[in-house]
Amino acid sequence: MMKKDKLVSNQDPSTEEKIKNAARKVFYQKGFAATRTRDIAQEAGINLALLNYYFRSKQKLFDIIMLETIQGFFQSMRAVFNDPQTSLEKKIEILVDRYIDLLVHEPEIPLFIMSEIRTDPQGLVEKMDIKNILLNSYLVKQYEEAAGTGKVASQNLLHFLMNLIGLMVFPFIASPLIKIIGAMDDEKFNVLMEERKKLIPVWIGAMFKKT
Repeated sequence: MMKKDKLVSNQDPSTEEKIKNAARKVFYQKGFAATRTRDIAQEAGINLALLNYYFRSKQKLFDIIMLETIQGFFQSMRAVFNDPQTSLEKKIEILVDRYIDLLVHEPEIPLFIMSEIRTDPQGLVEKMDIKNILLNSYLVKQYEEAAGTGKVASQNLLHFLMNLIGLMVFPFIASPLIKIIGAMDDEKFNVLMEERKKLIPVWIGAMFKKT
C-alpha cells in the first residue's frame, strides 16, 4: 500500500473533483449498492489507493456528492424563491420542474435524505441551509400574504410544504413498487414523472381559493 507522503506528492488540485465526477457518473449508472470503489477509481483513471486516500469509504464519497448536489440545487433556487416579479404559482411550477429533473438524474437523493433525517436531522438542515433559504424567502412572504387574504385555504405553511414535497419526492422513494404495479421500466417511469411536472402545480393549486 502506498504511504501517505507518496500519495501527497502525486496529488494535483483537480484530483478530488475528478473522483467526485467519476463517482457521480457511476452511482447514477449502477446505483449505490452495485457500485464498487474500484469502479469509481477506474472511471476516474486513478489507482484505488489514491481514491481511498481522498475518500475513506464509498459511503463517505456518496454522502459528500449527494449533499453537494442538494446544496447546489437549493442555492440555484434562491433567486427563484426571492424573485418579487414571479407569482407564488409560477414559483411552484419552476420548483417542481427543476426538482423532478434533479431526482430523475439523481434518483438516490431521496433515500440519502431519509437516511440523514434519521441519523442527524439538525445537521442536515444546517449543512443544506434550507431553513434560511426557504423561510426567509419572498416565496414564504407571498404565501403568508395569500393566507392572510383568504386566497390560500390553509394558514399553516407546513401543510403547504409537506404537500408539495410529498408530491415530488414520494414517487421516487416508491419507484420500485410503482414500476412493478405499472409494469414499466425506467424510461416509462421517467415519462410518468414528466407528466407530474404539469399535474403537481394543479394539485397544489387546489389549496388556493378564488378571491
